[in-house]
Formats: sequence, structure tokens, C-alpha cells
Amino acid sequence: MNSRKRRRVPADKVPREPRSFRRARGKAPAYGSGRVAGLSGALRKGGASSRYHPPVDRHSVVVLLFLVGFVGLAGRTGYLAVTERDFLKEQGEARSVREVTIPVHRGMILDRNGEPLAVSAPMGYAWIDPQQTSLAAADTARLASVLGLTTEALEQRYRSGSKQFAYLARRLPPNTVRRVTDLGIEGVHIGREYHRFYPAGETTAHLLGRTDVDDVGQEGVELAYNEYLAGAPGAKRVLRDGRGGTVKDLDYVRDLDYLRAPRFGRDIELALDLRLQYLAYRELKTAVERNGATSGSLVMLDAETGEVLALANQPSFNPNDWQARGHHGVRNRAIADLYEPGSTVKPLTVLAALESGIYTPETEIDTHPGFLRVDGKTIEDPSNRGRITVTTALAKSSQVAVAKMALSMPEHAVFDAFQRAGFGDYTGCDLPGEELGLLSAIDLDKPIGRATLAYGYGVMATPMQIARAYLMLANNGIKRDLSIVRDAARGRASSRPVFARRDVEAVAAMLRGVVAPGGTAPKGRPASYTAAGKTGTARKVSSGTYDERAHVAFFAGFAPVFDPRIVLVVVINEPRGAGVGGGAVAAPVFAAVAERALRILGVPPVDGGVAETRGLPGGERAT
Repeated sequence: MNSRKRRRVPADKVPREPRSFRRARGKAPAYGSGRVAGLSGALRKGGASSRYHPPVDRHSVVVLLFLVGFVGLAGRTGYLAVTERDFLKEQGEARSVREVTIPVHRGMILDRNGEPLAVSAPMGYAWIDPQQTSLAAADTARLASVLGLTTEALEQRYRSGSKQFAYLARRLPPNTVRRVTDLGIEGVHIGREYHRFYPAGETTAHLLGRTDVDDVGQEGVELAYNEYLAGAPGAKRVLRDGRGGTVKDLDYVRDLDYLRAPRFGRDIELALDLRLQYLAYRELKTAVERNGATSGSLVMLDAETGEVLALANQPSFNPNDWQARGHHGVRNRAIADLYEPGSTVKPLTVLAALESGIYTPETEIDTHPGFLRVDGKTIEDPSNRGRITVTTALAKSSQVAVAKMALSMPEHAVFDAFQRAGFGDYTGCDLPGEELGLLSAIDLDKPIGRATLAYGYGVMATPMQIARAYLMLANNGIKRDLSIVRDAARGRASSRPVFARRDVEAVAAMLRGVVAPGGTAPKGRPASYTAAGKTGTARKVSSGTYDERAHVAFFAGFAPVFDPRIVLVVVINEPRGAGVGGGAVAAPVFAAVAERALRILGVPPVDGGVAETRGLPGGERAT
């Protein structure tokens, strides 16, 4: 039997069992001895693996890195806090601190008795930042429903705004503001502002004017006294969060004053009497509608001070309806419309005649045969009145008599009287938009120019200018500037005599005959009171010629005759009823307004309504 001879393997060449196997058999050497043996073997072998690498402690590395970063950040923070403190403060405040405007309300406008005519009420507005907020379709629909807008209109508003601000709605009442807030739509903000309200509405619209959506005066008193009424908004600093909400009031927290203290508008008291204004507006509106007229104006003055007690126009507008504001009815015709005043200026022509010394109230003038030819043109009366006195000529409004007086006087006599009475000049009422009028001396070298000027053609005046002239007649020849603000001292300061008292009293006595039976305006007699006044009927110019179908009816006067309290001018433009003259159309308005106004002012009636009328044509009596 052949036996195979075993080959001996050196001990160092015998492969060692895995350590796990040795442990399994319980033959594994101790941990310390095995580690030492392995280490010694490795040292004996040498080479790259002969160096010892202890295991890495990861926790220690993380802590070390954290400490290094913390020290670096702390150092950087300290460095910036010392070297860049102001810059960092500015940048921080720029991102969170905002300057907020403090809105202020306009001052109240009151009438002479303290009744409010214009007040400011707190309102709200909704706005959005289009750059940071985009409304979802559902939110847009809900918000549009609350604001009373269509979805398309609301989208158009915030898309057409500036990059960072767009109004969604303004003049929101408190209940609407509350409903918008309750929606809780992110990015939709509510602001506070003040807006104007006019308790009397269209009744006082032309005198008060109105403000725009930003509460800035646009017409009337609101514009004339805008700086006085408006005040100045203040400013404060607030801290805001990322959504634009206010976190705190910084000025309040720091116990500092506001950046700018708000200055609220100051109240202003007008000369207007709201009771008389309602009366004047109602009667004027009724007359315009009854006569089918295009427009109308009424001015009432305090006969002693020149203060404007009432001013009304037709058509009018509602200043509270700011969304429907247009140009219709906005024009203040009492100060902006120019008319040829017609026969309302004849008392001034008679004044000039009395001043000349050529005429007295009893001087007779021959008007036969009822017309007068001047420079190829015919001046005529409705009938041949023959020889009449100056008093009767004024009461009957004779064109022929007045033209003859003008032609018999020096060239500039009538023109000078008109100028002293205030035509061609501002009235001093301070209302914006007042027209200067027209009073020209160009045609005074022509007889026809002087003749027609004497009865109101060739001169242009506003109803307010006519009222000022009659204020002078009511004040015995003393001329005063008019005022819309209650300031009696101002009227007295501007007063100056422009005509002799004796002559003015004579003319005033003649004017009583106008409202007497037989005068041109018996319908102008106010019940239970005396009055003096003058009618006027002027044809309007159309296409360069006078239109026989278009007229302007006037009545100007004052009451009572002795110690006058009011001066009143009524203008009805283009009446289309049965009557078109001042006696038929404007005089009844004068009578109705004057009678009620004097009762409101507490003026006692005269002798139960009948007063002696010395000097009237035919010894007539009038009320």
C-alpha cells in the first residue's frame, strides 16, 4: 500500500482561522494579547500600514465645528455692531418701520345761526399691494360682492394701480368696512379718511361748492377757504409685520411726539341764513319750472352789512352724489352768468339826471309820439304816454324818457354813474369764478350808444353785481363790498358814499311806484310790507343779433322801503310761458320771498299791510 508522504508546511505559512471561528471554539486569545500580537506583527512587516491610526470621535468634531462657527459669528456680530451700527439700523427700520399719515377732518361750515352746512365724517377705504398680493378668484368674487362692484371692475382697479398701492374702493361707510374686515382676505387692507357731507344737499350747493374724492375744495366756499378749512395731516411711525399689519405705535411706545402733529381744519361761519336759503331755493325752482325757463338765479343781501343771506340757482346739483358728478348744474350763475341788465339800471340813469341839476322828480319829459329816432334806430315805448314826470317815467319804465334824459346830459354822465355803482368791477364776495362784467366807454361818442346804455344795453353784469348796485340804493348812496362770511365789520370798513343821499332817497321813493297799481310790477308787492324795486326785460343776443323770442326777466329791489332789511334780485333766463317780462315772471318771486323773509327776520308788518305812498303816480297806495 502506497502511502502519500505529507509535505510539511512552515508554521509561519499556515493560514490562520478567522477570529470569529476561534472565538466560537473558545480558542481566541485574550483581547489585550491579540491586539498586541497583531500590532507586533504589523510592526515587523513594516510598510505603509505600519503606522497606528486611533479611531475618530465624531461627536467631538461636531462640537468643535459648532464652537468655531459660534465664535466666528459672535466676532462678526460684534464687529458689525461697532462699525456698521447706523447702517444696520437704517436697513432694519426700512424693512419694518413705516411713516403713517394721520388724516384730519375739514372744519365745519355753519350758517349764521350755527346750523351745519358742511361736515366731515370718518370713512374707510380698501387698498391692496399688487406687487405682493394676487387675489384668488373666490376672494375677488366675495370682495366685489361686499363692495358692490363687479368682479371685472374690481380686478381692473387693482391691476391699474401703482406697483405697491391700488385703491379698491373709497368712501366706505363703517358697516362696509366691518364686512370687508370680516372677510379676512390676506393682502386687503383698510385705511381711514374723512369725507364731506352736505345736509342741505342741492339747496346750498352753489354757495358751498364741494370737495373732490381727496376732500380738497373744488368750488364755492370749499375752494375759496380751502386752506382755512382743510388743516394739515400729521405723521407718526409704526412697526409693521411682513403682511403690512401694524404691530405697535413707535412714537407712543417711546413716549415721543408725532413726527408731525395733525392740525385739524377750522370752522367757518357764513352770513347765509339756512331758513332764507330754503325759502329762496324753493320759490326760484318753482318759478323756473312754472315758466319753462332755461335757468334762474336769486341773490338776497343784508341791506345793512352787504352779507349774502341767500344765493340760489337753477338748475342745481347734489354735492353728496360724488360718483355722479358732472358739469350739469354746477355753474354758479349768480356770479358767473353775464346779462344785459335791461331796465334794472334805469334808477342809476335817473340818479345821474338828478345829479346833473337838469332834472328833478317832477320834471316833465315829452315822450310823444311814443318813439324816438336816434342815429337811424328807433327807441319806442309800448304806448304813447305823452308828457310824463321823471317819477312816472321810472314807474312806467319809459325807454323814450330815459333815452332823452341820457342824451341831454354830458357824454360820460350815465357811464360814470354805472361805474360808481359797481358795474365792471368785482363785488368782493370772494366766491371763485366771479365774472368781472363789461362796462365800456367806446360808444359814448355816439348818441345811440349813450341812449341804449341808459336803459341797460351795451353793459354786461352778473346778478350779484345788480344786487350790489341796489344795496347802494338801499343804503342812501353808500357802496359796500359784499361778503359770504359773517363779518359785519368788513362791510362797514369797505363802505364809502358814491351818491348824494338826497338824490338816492328821491330815486328810492320813485321805485315804490313800480310795485304800486299802475306800475310795471304790481305783482312784486310783498304782502304787509312796503317795497321798492325795478323790473327789467332784456332780449338775448343770438348769432350776432337780438332774438325776439329769447328774453331774460329781472326784478331787483329792497324791503321795507324805510329802514331796509333785505336787498333781493331775481333773474329768470329764457321764460317760455305766457309772460316773459320781469313784471310777470320775476316780480312774483320777489314778492313771495321778500314777504316770508321779512317775517322770518322778525320785521313787523306796516299798518296791517297798507302803507302811505307819497309821491306815487296818481296818489296810489301800495303795500
